[in-house]
Amino acid sequence: MRILIVGGGVLGTMHAWQAVGRGHEVVQLEREPEARGASVRNFGLVWVGGRAPGVEYETALRARRLWEEIGTRVPGAGFRANGSLTVVRTEAEYAVAQEAANGDRGFKLLDADEVRALNPALRGDFLGALWCDKDAAVEPRVAQPALRAALESSGRYTWLPGREVRELTAGGVRDDQGQAHGADLVLFCTGAWLGGLVAELAGKPPVRRVRLQMAQTEPLPEKLTTTVADADSFRYYPAYRGPALDALNTHPQTEVAAANAMQLLMVQRLDGSLTIGDTHEYDEPFSFDVTESPYDHLAETASALLGRPLPRILRRWAGVYAQALDPSKIAHRERIADNAWLITGPGGRGMTCSPAIAEDTAEEAGL
Repeated sequence: MRILIVGGGVLGTMHAWQAVGRGHEVVQLEREPEARGASVRNFGLVWVGGRAPGVEYETALRARRLWEEIGTRVPGAGFRANGSLTVVRTEAEYAVAQEAANGDRGFKLLDADEVRALNPALRGDFLGALWCDKDAAVEPRVAQPALRAALESSGRYTWLPGREVRELTAGGVRDDQGQAHGADLVLFCTGAWLGGLVAELAGKPPVRRVRLQMAQTEPLPEKLTTTVADADSFRYYPAYRGPALDALNTHPQTEVAAANAMQLLMVQRLDGSLTIGDTHEYDEPFSFDVTESPYDHLAETASALLGRPLPRILRRWAGVYAQALDPSKIAHRERIADNAWLITGPGGRGMTCSPAIAEDTAEEAGL
């Protein structure tokens, strides 16, 4: 079968990976010279621990196993099973971590000395941390090119950037250069870009767009052995819901953190730099600029955990991702024509869950 994938981000690339792995010929089109959306504007987290019980958690676990297999085959993706520490600084935060550690996910509650033994770069003042050994990381800026290089070695994969698809036909698609591309099946993995042809074919899919702000620092001159989160992530991720979180929520976030729906996540890149974030903006039209107060908050929080000033920020950016409105769905997937599907809306789970989402599409579409 000849499969055509529209979209060069991680979701489209993982669909290409699945299709090539199942013996099909694949052509992947991307309207930009290189993927520039949420797939490269993220932490590179394979974030399992905070996922909602049930389908979301099981999907994240499956995706984590798939990522490890992919990382073994494609070292350039930068997969590493580094785990995560969610650091707690107050008794109310500690209570949430303790409640989570008493659950069935294999979390472990560490005291401050155990945290520093596991991650010596954390030298701030804190009570302890919740350790999750299931979390991992990849390199978001280079993972897609590395995966494509591996796909090209199969002899059954073609990458065509700088092509915007303008028409879906019974036999494939036609791009903005007037070129027809034949395919038995077309998979639209266009991320937060849901206008143009996607809107013509699918109308208004049941997803919303979410904007975030993030940054990258100069290299930290020592290894951050784990991903690091602050306890505001307890408020954001559904795994931690319970009486202890209810009690924590009676203690409000700082004004800046609350206004921007913030948490601190901090991941060290392979070059030693730190990716930090993030904010969440839900109401469109989104701002066109980035604001400084969230970065001040992130720097202050990260510095408190590191016990020294955060390295100088080199890059700041905003990104937008699409999130399915139905919280029970990992992504929105629908057949939009006899020969075409739309797959979008994984939300902040895109980098984590994309291998499993693509596997599910392959099964549902009969690849």
